Amino acid sequence: MTSLDSAIEKISRRRFLARILKAGSAIAATGALGSLLYDPWGPSGEIKEQSVALPDFSITGLGGKIAIVSGSNRRATVAKAIDAIGGIGAFIKQGDIVLLKVNAAFASPPILSATTHPYLLSEVITLCFRAGASEVRVTDNPINDPVSCFQLSGIARATEESGGKLFFPKGSYFRPTTVKNGELIRNWPILYVPFEGVTKLIGLAPLKDHNRSGASMALKNWYGLLGGRRNTFHQDIHNIIKELAMLARPTFVILDGTTTMMTNGPTGGALSDLKQTNLMIASTDHVAADAFGCTVLGRNISDLPFIRMSAEAGAGTADYAALKPVRLSTT
Repeated sequence: MTSLDSAIEKISRRRFLARILKAGSAIAATGALGSLLYDPWGPSGEIKEQSVALPDFSITGLGGKIAIVSGSNRRATVAKAIDAIGGIGAFIKQGDIVLLKVNAAFASPPILSATTHPYLLSEVITLCFRAGASEVRVTDNPINDPVSCFQLSGIARATEESGGKLFFPKGSYFRPTTVKNGELIRNWPILYVPFEGVTKLIGLAPLKDHNRSGASMALKNWYGLLGGRRNTFHQDIHNIIKELAMLARPTFVILDGTTTMMTNGPTGGALSDLKQTNLMIASTDHVAADAFGCTVLGRNISDLPFIRMSAEAGAGTADYAALKPVRLSTT
């Protein structure tokens, strides 16, 4: 058993509530700093810095792939899922600088499945280095205090022990961007500095219920790139997710449905919110990944308008079955 495994197991069913309460006190004292530190506008109302744009990190010839792997061991299922969409060596080459966009939104232990699981993260970091990556970065702009979120979720430790580099959000890391044909993301600050020099982008998201959007999956995971007072977008949640799907064009995404938060998302808080669904989804199409993910939650595409809207915007396909998913099992 690795030290990471030991650390995760120490967050037992008896102790995790106490850990949450302790982290909550730190959050109350510190505040959600990541989203408020950066103001891209000067006193005259002019943008202070030049607008940036994220590159297209997808790989020609490897689009339209999706694999669904059954099993309870995240390390085994994610490795098999990536193999099924082409293998890590098809995506990561010698010298690549890889950015892993995790979901570290809450100061929540892994047992609650509200954040990217550290086992999943450590396996993907290891696979990237094995394929020749020179650097693997990990980042997110959490809702709660970033230090508490990265530590309690196990993401900080998993990154360190696997040789990755963690980018905590800070004001100087944000730059304004505008999504072409977008209505909401216009001269809006995004977490940009972790992208500098990056050649590949991978999204790692838990599959869970969400009280506003209906679900939080691969597409909603990009919400953590936004800075500023992003809660202003809550009233138009489906449109903002659609624009995020247009903003981020990943190499591939991983949607973790090993333990799915079926109710009371996105934070959950009770083991009764969870269901052991034992699925790992890998796809080069983040819209298709979500289209399948909604079925795990027992919902239809019509229940989650952002999936249809993202497909109509050209960010992927809502008809995941048309991609002829590879279905495998580790058992």
